[in-house]
Amino acid sequence: MKCPFCGNLETNVLDTREIENQTVVRRRRVCLKCGGRFTTYERIEEKPILVIKKDGRREPFDRNKLLLGLQRATVKRNIENEKLEEIIDEILGDIRKQGLSEIKSKELGMMVLERLRKLDKVAYIRFASVYQEFSSVEEFAKLLSQLEKEKSEREG
Repeated sequence: MKCPFCGNLETNVLDTREIENQTVVRRRRVCLKCGGRFTTYERIEEKPILVIKKDGRREPFDRNKLLLGLQRATVKRNIENEKLEEIIDEILGDIRKQGLSEIKSKELGMMVLERLRKLDKVAYIRFASVYQEFSSVEEFAKLLSQLEKEKSEREG
């Protein structure tokens, strides 16, 4: 495995764990040249999923693109990357369980929002504002009041 820090090809595995219902192997590695430590994930290669965009274009599902969106939504929220990886794996698992090879970007976004809502309300609002293309303060206010109402109903 190539070291992401120095490019050396000689690394040792420090720790190996199966995660996510034993469908992913996580390995902690150390570079024998620079001593840098990094994590790799090994997954089963499955049939590709296509995302149907708003304009009708189809593009391959890009795990890294979704991870980047989740990372942006969770900036300074003290949420580990592994939790975001779990969210993506859950979503992919749900899509595959349904036997789908294509999914509309809107449905994918709703699956993300559903999980972020449970994980972190601020990240949920951040993701929703981009995903739902908020264009006014009123749209933020409406979402916030909806969250407040739900909170009151749970507590009351």
